[in-house]
Formats: sequence, structure tokens, C-alpha cells
Amino acid sequence: MNEKLLHLDRQLSGNLYHNSLLRSIYATDASVYRVLPLAVAYPKNKEDLKLLLEFARKNDTSLILRTAGTSLAGQCVGEGIVVDVSKYFTKIEGFDAKAQTVTIEPGVIRDELNEYLRPHHVFFGPNTSTSNRCMIGGMVGNNSSGTTSIKYGVTRDKIVELETILTDGSEVVFKPLTAEEFMQKTTLPTFEGNIYKVLYNQLSSCEIKEEVFKQFPKPSIHRRNTGYAIDSLLNSEVFDDSTRQINVCELLAGSEGTLAITTKITLKVDPLPPSNAVLIAAHFDSVQDCCDAVFPLMKHDLYTCEMMDKTILDCTKGQLMYEQHRFFLKNDPKAILMLELRANTKDELSDQISAIVTSLEKNTKSYHYPILSGHEINLALELRKAGLGLLGNMIGDQKAVACIEDTAVDLEDLSTYIKEFSAIMKSFGQQAVYYAHAGAGELHLRPILNLKKSEDVILFKKITTAVAQLVKKYGGAMSGEHGDGRVRGWLIPFLVGDQIYDVFKAIKQAFDPKNILNPGKIVDVKGITEELRYQKDRIEPVIETLLDFSEDEGFLRSVEKCNGSGDCRKGVHAGGIMCPSYRVTKNEKDTTRARANALREFLTTSQKTNPFDHKGLKEVLDLCISCKGCKSECPSTVDMAAMKAEFDFQYQETNGYSLRAKAFAYNTRLNRFASQLPVVSNFVFKNKYMSSFAKKIVGIAAKRSLPLPHRLSLKNYIKTKKIALTPNLNPIKTVVLFVDEFTNYLDVTIGLDAIELLTKLNYNIEVIDHHESGRTFISKGFLKEAKQIANRNIQQLASVVTSDKIIVGIEPSAILTLRDEYLRLADDLASAKALSDHTFLIDEFLAQEIETGHIRASQFSSARKEIKLHGHCHQKVLSKLSATFTYLNLPQNFSVTIINSGCCGMAGSFGYEKEHYEISMKMGELSLFPAIRKSKNDVLIAATGTSCRHQIKDGTSRIARHPISILKEALV
Repeated sequence: MNEKLLHLDRQLSGNLYHNSLLRSIYATDASVYRVLPLAVAYPKNKEDLKLLLEFARKNDTSLILRTAGTSLAGQCVGEGIVVDVSKYFTKIEGFDAKAQTVTIEPGVIRDELNEYLRPHHVFFGPNTSTSNRCMIGGMVGNNSSGTTSIKYGVTRDKIVELETILTDGSEVVFKPLTAEEFMQKTTLPTFEGNIYKVLYNQLSSCEIKEEVFKQFPKPSIHRRNTGYAIDSLLNSEVFDDSTRQINVCELLAGSEGTLAITTKITLKVDPLPPSNAVLIAAHFDSVQDCCDAVFPLMKHDLYTCEMMDKTILDCTKGQLMYEQHRFFLKNDPKAILMLELRANTKDELSDQISAIVTSLEKNTKSYHYPILSGHEINLALELRKAGLGLLGNMIGDQKAVACIEDTAVDLEDLSTYIKEFSAIMKSFGQQAVYYAHAGAGELHLRPILNLKKSEDVILFKKITTAVAQLVKKYGGAMSGEHGDGRVRGWLIPFLVGDQIYDVFKAIKQAFDPKNILNPGKIVDVKGITEELRYQKDRIEPVIETLLDFSEDEGFLRSVEKCNGSGDCRKGVHAGGIMCPSYRVTKNEKDTTRARANALREFLTTSQKTNPFDHKGLKEVLDLCISCKGCKSECPSTVDMAAMKAEFDFQYQETNGYSLRAKAFAYNTRLNRFASQLPVVSNFVFKNKYMSSFAKKIVGIAAKRSLPLPHRLSLKNYIKTKKIALTPNLNPIKTVVLFVDEFTNYLDVTIGLDAIELLTKLNYNIEVIDHHESGRTFISKGFLKEAKQIANRNIQQLASVVTSDKIIVGIEPSAILTLRDEYLRLADDLASAKALSDHTFLIDEFLAQEIETGHIRASQFSSARKEIKLHGHCHQKVLSKLSATFTYLNLPQNFSVTIINSGCCGMAGSFGYEKEHYEISMKMGELSLFPAIRKSKNDVLIAATGTSCRHQIKDGTSRIARHPISILKEALV
């Protein structure tokens, strides 16, 4: 088979991979299943897709179509070739203003589509929680909906046309047809004609219509993905008295890629929602009271109606970063119903508010209903999202498992259904957690199970079966919006009956007679407990590490926190910094999810003495730049930067440390030597031939400039009294300045500016002879050396700080090491935590002192300056850029704008390395470089990181300044 795959790869315009690394990466989605595929393909065009179909037909294999791969039910796992269209099928064909439609390829991201549509004052309504990375092809395959479905419907409602390739290789367009046009199709002597003929023969009998009416979810439930949507086809002029045209697209929506390959999608769009909006957060003393309120409240014109319970709210209690989000809560609500209203005018909105408040008072038991507007709405929605993220971020092997999280019932049944649902959960020893698209009658709940244990695997099936029986009793949908997939597909015969199930099989046979497209979904689905991600009752591998991962119960469980949600696949438009390399390459391999998948696979299957010693792991971690974005932006807080540091250490311990790795790790020593011979070192670095020779030896990119060491280190400035740390007589505070290795040798003037600024603001400064931070050693995997440095600094600095004396540092990557990695490196964890609690970025310190009134605008000039600010990744993750924004805005006429940029791309040594230089620069080009180039020459560019300033200079020829220097110059 390998020879055949190699031949196929040569034929494709795109790429085909069948190595163990790519196969392991694509073995899972966001579900509990794992199946190693035969290969992974990135097709570039329709011809590639036809070649893949031909290969599958001739070689008795299958194709699993995939976009973002965030499916919760196992739709994207399979034994054949995974066909990832997310990289190349990303074109937006255009907007038709007259028809109010947009035509796109399946790899277009939902939120990015709406950015494109915004100038036309329209949007695509279905809105999933994964909207910043989910793709329209996946939404079609899954018939996705989301929070807005009560107003805008589901994906199926929006599809006008689908351009497809059928399994015989023919290209077919499915679109609305009259009864006459449909019947003409049934006479075609083609593969397409046979499909129409089968559909007509299977659905035209009165017996089938009666069976569909009897077995399918109630028509009032608009979220319904039970098998194939033959009920939608029956509601047409072909099979009913309806005047509604028939559209086979409605059948393909929700078919999970089992019937045809979609290459182009035409969607209906809606006018943008009215801009005047409020969110009413109705409080209830019980979940039951909350559920009872849904039916009467849904009689109002709501845009969303979402429920969250006390368990979710309690997850944010005591979380400092979410305290401001809890501002609207009163007492201790057991449940909250979030009701969104919108109107074209404020008067209309006011009338709607009055009406719903009256309804809350008369028809519900709500005891409090604050009306939120503007930024308050976002805070409330973020609270809901944060609670869910924290709920799902469980330590250990017990996890919230997706299996019954997708049930939907009629609104009239919701209250009684939830009573019985709660009783079922209680009988299995599960505490119900209520998170619901209440207005759609859909309840999201996951049992907490350990699927590594046989007894919990059995319970997994029992709970799913019991809930399916309850859903059937109420005429509900077991799969409301997340699809059937593997986790619920096996229940389809029970849910629809044998007669309808035979119709499904006949439809699958007509479209896909050789069972090529995503087999084992919708029909002939394997059991719920087969091919689970984790082997039952396995003996857990013992993974010894130098860094401390005990907070996650070890390195492997830290890896297993990744649930596959794919937040790391979000694009530049979504903001944040995760994952910079993926944003450039668009390769799944370069996501946090892929790295976690690969680590899990290799570490649990390796037969080597050192389980980290695999070139596949080195390859998948190669483009991880340790930006730490995943530590804050991943809902599971997967800390891939720490994992990469550990991997680099373990791998190099077996395979050796390269000259370049040593040069960067010991960079501080080299800079110390260079600063002692400034004339010689500057000549070498500046001379074209000498610097080229040095770069070539070490493996530095020829185009990359080299930083010049200062002629005298900052510590030597202080020691030789060239700058005096003159104490103020009545200082506000005394701070210990951590002179990091970058400020000490490269950014000496910034250090001098910081000292002058703090002194003139009436703070006293102490400098002690501490060690470097260890950042360079950590970044290159020299963890033994980093551990020694950390322990020495902890011992030395922890004894210096007090409640009145803190440590402040200038370079984010260095000072924040004391707050982050030291907690994993320290032998004395208590002292490390004490040091961490008293360590601050200088930006944080200044912002805090401004807030207390110790630093005032009157201390600075009134000169006008326009500043654009870029923040270091580590600051964004471990601190906050708002602190820098606060102090730069203090001078009366300073105008500061934060550049909406991700990682600059330099990332310490990464941007220097010859094989990474181009990707490094492409990261900068994503948003940072263009924003700077658009700035006028008199606009100051500010950046807090030394690497960022270097990258900006190399990428734009603009000199970026540290905000501290800008503020110092504004002193009066």
C-alpha cells in the first residue's frame, strides 16, 4: 500500500502524508474516539478530490472529509484517508446583493465569512461556540446551529446550492427543484439520476410518510440531526401538498460527509441584527423555576435564550480575573436565563424590555432581572464561557464526556423532561450541570467519567442508552446540533425504527455504493464503546521529568488535558496569539492540539528507554515558539511551552546538544564577554563578512541582524557609580530592580531610563548581585542549568522581598520566568511561590501606583504624542498589556493605541535560526508589520519585549522604543 500511496502523492497537486506522525495527529477529533487513518491528504483542487475518490474505489479504502476537526461525536475519525480541505479550499467566491446569497468553498471560517459580509450589512446567522475556527463545510456536514438558532435557524435552512463530486467522480450541483424538474432527474441514465430515482422510490409511499411522522423528532424541534433529513424532503411539493420546492441540499446538511464531497456552497444571508441590544439576566432560586420560565418567555421576540446554573457560576468564584464579570449577580442564583433583545430604535427596545419585564414578573419566579447593555453584555457572556471552560478543565483522568450533551425537546416538554433527566442522572450518581440553549429546548450536559476504567466505560453506554430512551419518550432529538457521529449513531435504529433505518441504508447505497465516504457514520455504526481514545484499564506509563507537572498529576495527564476543541486553529481575525506558526502554515501539525496528540501517542506507545526520543516529536514541536498563548487561550490551559522545554531537554540528553543550542543557551556569557571587548565585538557584528561567517558557523539566518552588546553593562554602570542609585529622603516605596540579562547587556539605556524614572517619581531602588533569569536555558531545553539558576535566585531573592518591598523587572520574558517556570523548577516550592507573589513586571507596578494615586499626570509634560503599542506574548499571557496602556496614557496629551497583533515572530532565538527565519517574518506580516507600516513617521512605536523591538526593526526598518523610555522622557 505504501508504494500506491507514494504514487498517489506524485499525482496530487496537493499533499499526501502517511507517516506515523501525521496519522497520529489525525487519529482523533474533539470526541472520545481514536482511529489511526491510512493517510492524510491536503487536496488543492477538484482534480485532487477525484484522484482520491478513484484511489479509494480501486484500493477498497475510504475518505474522511474534514475541516477544523472539532466534532464532538467522532465524525472525523476513520481508517481510510483523512481529506483535510481546510488549507486550500478557502476561497470566498462572492456576494450576490440581488439574491442575498454568498458563495464560498468549504474551508471558509464562519467568523471570517461574516467579516467579509459586514460591509454588505448582512451576515450568516448560525453561530457555534467554535465560530472563530469552525468552517462552513463542517457546519453543513453537521447542520450546525448555535446560540442564534431561535432567530436565524440552522445551517440547513440557509443552504441554497451545493456543488459536489459524487463517488463515481461526476460533478453535480444540488439546488431547489420543482416537482417537474425533480421527476425529470429520476429519468436520467446517470449516477445522479439513480440517486433521484432511489429517493423517489424510497419516500413516495404513504407508509414511509406515516412512519417518519411517528418516529422522527417533533416538527416543532428545529434542532434535529437524527440520521438523514428525509423529513425535510417529504415537506416538499414532490411528496406532499406543499408548494415548497425540493432541495437535496437539505439531505446533505447533517449527512456528516457520508453522501458526497462538497466543493462549493451557496448560502442565504440575513440583514445584520439591529444594533440596539440588551441582555436581561433573569435570576432563579431553582433550575426548575428557570426551566418553567422558558416557554412563556419564548413568546417574546428573543434573539438568544441561554441558561446556565449555579455550578457553572461557582466555577468563577474566587477567580480574580473574573470578579468584574460577576457584577450583575445578586445573592446566590441557582440558575440564570440570559435573554437577548434587539431593536432598530431605542424606543422599540424600551417597549420590548417593558414587555419582557412584565412577563418575568407575572409568569415566572425570577427574583432579579438586571438589564445589561454595551460592554456589560460581553462581560456576562464571557462569564458564561469562562465557567464552562473551568468546568471542563478537570485535573486527572475523570473528564466531562460528550455523549448526552446534545438532546433537544419541544419547549412545552422542557420542564417535565428536565425533571426526569435529573432523576436519571441522580440514579447513576451524576450531578446534573445545566447549560442549555434553553430557547431551542436543547440541554448540554456531560457526565463525569474516567474512560480509562472498564466500569466507567460500561456506565458511559448505560447513561447514553437511558437518556436516549427518555428523549424518544418525549419525541425529542438525541442529536440536536453536534451530530450523530460515533457516539450516537449506533442509536439511530432505536430512535427511528427499522423501517426508516432501511431507508437510510438505501440512500447511503445510492450515493455511495462502495462505502467510500466516511463509513461507519449514520448507518452501520460501531458500538459506542469501541475504538475509544484511551485503552481500558491500561497500566499508566511512568514519565519522568525534570520540570514539575504534579499540578496536573504528571506530564502525560498534562498532555491529556487537550480535548481537541481546536481553539489553537483560530485565525488572525479572532485575535489573541495562539498558535502563531499555524496561522502562517495552516498545517494541523503546527497546532497545540497536534502537538498534544503526538505527545500522547508517542509517550503511550514508545518502547524506548527514553520515550521522548522520537524524531516525530521533534518535528511536531519544531515550530512551537513557546509564546505561551495556549496557557491562557486554550480552554484546557494546555501549557505546550513547558512541555516543549521538557521535550527539548529529554531529547537532547539522548541525542546531544548542538553548537547553536549552546550558543543561544549560554548567550548571557557570550554577551558578557562581548561587552568586555566592545570594539572587537561590534566590529565582528557590524562587518558584513565577519558577521556572515559567524552566522554560518552557528546556523543563524543570513538576513537577520545581530544585536550589539552595550559598551558597559547596566550592573557595571551602577558598580562604577556612572549612575548613582541616590536614595530619596521620604520615598513612597523601595523596590528591588531585577537586572535581567537582556537589559544588563543589550538594552542598557532602557535600564538607565527605568532607574531615572522611578527615582524621580520618588521611589528608592535596590540592585543586588543576583543571577540571570535562566530564560535562555529554558528556551533551548538546558533544564539542569536552568534549575540551578532558579534555585540560586529563589534562595537569594526570596529573603529580600517583604510585604513592603517587591521585585520589579523590565524584560517580560525574563522577569515573568520567576512567576512561571520557577514554580516548575524549584526545589523549595514554598519560597518560589513567595518570590512569585512579590515579583512584578515594571508595567504592573507603575499601573498599580497610578491607581493608588502615587503617580499623577501632573508629573509629566503636556506634549502631544501618538503611540502605537505592541505587547510581548509572555506579558499578554502571564501579566496584562493593559498595565502598559495605563501608564502610557497618563500624560495628558498622549494618545495610545494597542496594535491588534499576535506574536511578532521573533520568539527569542527562533527568529534567528536559518530554517525558521522565513516563518518568523511571515508571523510578523500577519498583522504587526502592516499596522506599523500604515503608521505615520511621527507616530511612536512602542514594544515591551527586546525580541519584539528587534523583529520590528528587521521587518519594518522602524525603531520601536520601550514604553518606559517614552514615559521617562515625558517627566517634567
